[in-house]
Amino acid sequence: MADLLRAMLCLFLLLALPAQAVEKQPPAPVRIGLTPVFLDDQAKFVNAWRAYLENRMQRPVIFVQRGSYREVVDMLREGKLDFAWLCGYPYVRNMEYFRLLAVPLYKGEPLYQSYIIVSTADKQTRSISDLRGKIFAFSDPDSNSGHLYPEYLLAKKGETSATYFTKTFYTWSHRKVVEAVASGLAQGGAVDGYVWDTLVFTHPELTGKTRIVAESPQFGHPPFVSNRAVSQQLFLDMQNALINMVHDPEGAPMLAILNLDGFVYGEPGLFDGIAEMSDFIEKRRDAAPKRR
Repeated sequence: MADLLRAMLCLFLLLALPAQAVEKQPPAPVRIGLTPVFLDDQAKFVNAWRAYLENRMQRPVIFVQRGSYREVVDMLREGKLDFAWLCGYPYVRNMEYFRLLAVPLYKGEPLYQSYIIVSTADKQTRSISDLRGKIFAFSDPDSNSGHLYPEYLLAKKGETSATYFTKTFYTWSHRKVVEAVASGLAQGGAVDGYVWDTLVFTHPELTGKTRIVAESPQFGHPPFVSNRAVSQQLFLDMQNALINMVHDPEGAPMLAILNLDGFVYGEPGLFDGIAEMSDFIEKRRDAAPKRR
């Protein structure tokens, strides 16, 4: 009888050990995608933000930085990222794959604008109409403010950037668009208004060499999104961590560095204007005569 009890006790312990081992495993890291379009040359801040989010969500956080929106979108769709800070343009093109997590609050609203900028040495240019035949800088082919909006302006004129400008190129960063225009590498450029406004405070020597010649209507600010495979609990944990930053003694200073007033829940309708511009360009492209 004693031998039987000992055997049963050993079996119980053997069965219990795997369960205990599983319970002690640390949670999987939260993977968040970023591009240099926004957080360019801010490695120290990104590390501090990672530590902040880890503390608030009680799990490891990994920021995954890539050079373009396309790379981040692909990783998010493939499940290699849980969340990403994207632009409204790739968001509206991938709504069936992504969930809207939070939208930055800038100047009290979840909105921002695109600016068309030129060098301060250029005294004649008053709008994009004066940039025909010039060299123009875009930030990213999937950027609303840095590509879609100026393409829309040209489409309304019956033009494309390929027919309107002598040359175009991508800088893969809004700050680098400003640098390209300031240095004379491009005669004009399209830049995120929020980024340009922020550079006025952080790098006035750079923005001081450029001026704004056109401002777009307001669009939904580039949002945080999740892939649809993320659990509801993780979605809420991340959402709460962002939205509560404004009320947190450690979070509020980080928002100040980002030049943001906070994050809000947001609605997909914020991005309707971007979707309308995209649809207009697509319909015009489809209606254009095909080359033989």
